[in-house]
Amino acid sequence: MKKKAAFLFPGQGSQAVGMGLDLYQEYDFVREIFDMVDDITKTHISSLCFKGPMEELTLTVNLQPAMTAVNLACLAALEKEGAQPDLAAGHSLGEYCALRAAGVINLEDTCKLVFQRGHLMHRESTKHKGAMHAILGLNIDDVRKIVEAAQEKGVVAVANHNTAEQIVITGAPDAVESASEEATTRGARAIPLRVSGAWHSELIRGAEKDFGAFLDEIPFDEPKRPVLFNVTAAPESDPDGIREIMARQLCSPVRWFDSMCRMQEEEVEVFAEVGPKKVLTGLLRKIIPDTHEHEVYNVDGMKGLEAFLKAVS
Repeated sequence: MKKKAAFLFPGQGSQAVGMGLDLYQEYDFVREIFDMVDDITKTHISSLCFKGPMEELTLTVNLQPAMTAVNLACLAALEKEGAQPDLAAGHSLGEYCALRAAGVINLEDTCKLVFQRGHLMHRESTKHKGAMHAILGLNIDDVRKIVEAAQEKGVVAVANHNTAEQIVITGAPDAVESASEEATTRGARAIPLRVSGAWHSELIRGAEKDFGAFLDEIPFDEPKRPVLFNVTAAPESDPDGIREIMARQLCSPVRWFDSMCRMQEEEVEVFAEVGPKKVLTGLLRKIIPDTHEHEVYNVDGMKGLEAFLKAVS
């Protein structure tokens, strides 16, 4: 019997100079994906992926289409070999590639959406200075209480619930710093993240209406397979419901921990991180216990693709 498989798509923070190059050199259809992204963005995104510099690649307006191009290239290589997931999920930005993997949106619209998303998020980040810190060593209830108390200093919220005790907070720099200081007094570690805005917070609320209007212009189909959404940690089959969830995703917490626990409940046995680096693999190892029989693969280029296909064939 075929093992139940999930494709997981990384987001911002998984970028690396050189990402996607081996697939670009190997496949015509991957070159077409990068050419399309360059055309949509009117920027040499492919060159930034392959050669950098990292500072320019990491700018939100460039990074969102760049990460998406590489994720889509990895997905296209899998699909060419007949590999399809039973479930899909993506971390924040990666959720758009999960929608593509589920047949909700087409390739071109995936790229258009993330380019618009990056542009609007960048616009809001220039209006409102923001910060994000990873809090390690406290559970979600403790972090929520700390965040609530720090809100007298300004906007601060939970951005990502990544594992049981790895939680990212987001908001105005002073409020985030105050929450981090309180977390450290309770024995946690607080690590500032290199980001240009307070993603998943009220400080980018100004992007939501414009992005919602853009979403309304894009055709959405019913998913061919379930996507577990960041906002709800649950599937949604209605295209209009999916649109509404994706508009809310900008300012809502990423419920990654809950989504991965749901996949365990759904008896997923094979997890493939489809895209660069191993951020989601690292999180998965902290969430799924050894008692749950499962395998984890990284499809980040030709080597990872071949290893995955060999293992599941």
